[in-house]
Amino acid sequence: MALQRKVPKKVTDIFDRYIHDQVRTLHRGEAVDMLMTEFDLEKDKAEIMFDTFDKDKNGLMSIWEFHKFYECAGESAHDIVEKFKEMDKDGSGMLEYEEAVEALKTLKTATGRNLEELEIEFFMKTMGVENGVINLGDFTNLLHRLKLYKTPAPKKGMKLKC
Repeated sequence: MALQRKVPKKVTDIFDRYIHDQVRTLHRGEAVDMLMTEFDLEKDKAEIMFDTFDKDKNGLMSIWEFHKFYECAGESAHDIVEKFKEMDKDGSGMLEYEEAVEALKTLKTATGRNLEELEIEFFMKTMGVENGVINLGDFTNLLHRLKLYKTPAPKKGMKLKC
């Protein structure tokens, strides 16, 4: 018997506001508009999130890909973008290796402790990023892997534990 994965109602409710004719996919432009509207993202940041979570790279966001975005960022997406901008000291839109390491030293885990040097080194090595730089999508996935905030989202007024 195949395992059925259930998408939470909140996720389907958001996604369903943007679909047409019960087709559970959104074209790139529609998905970017949704990410901008629902998660208060600037267009370029919404495009990066789309590119990150369009796992099959077909230019469509399926309900499953949106669910993955929601699990990783959810309503914290805007706060994640703001933290990324703060950490991107040179404004390049990328965290270079040294920038990323220094930034990760400022983050706290869900239990309130700072990341240790070995943890930072491990996560940097296992990120699988090209040229040792981290873009916004990579950063979002990293925060999710590190469990630095509770998903799907904090309540209004709550911030990332950074």
